[in-house]
Amino acid sequence: MLIQSPPILFAFGMPGGMEWIVLLVIGLLIFGRRLPEVGRSLGRGIVEFKRGVKGIDDEITDASEESAKKQINGTSAYNDTTEPTVSGEKTTNETKD
Repeated sequence: MLIQSPPILFAFGMPGGMEWIVLLVIGLLIFGRRLPEVGRSLGRGIVEFKRGVKGIDDEITDASEESAKKQINGTSAYNDTTEPTVSGEKTTNETKD
């Protein structure tokens, strides 16, 4: 007994050898002489994305190292005697007589 898959499953599969060649020819016809420019701009975009991700990673690493140093020294950002106000200015907890 032979079990057959429904034909709809094959409609969304990966392209085969001949389909890749057709796609390559269509791509060359569309981009033609601009293909090096497209490659360069794609490469620049990837480099900028990697720089952005590395910058975020560096900021996270620096913040965690700073936090670890403060914990080792026994100090914390919350140990100071000033509290921020709504406008961002700091006020002291002491009352003035």
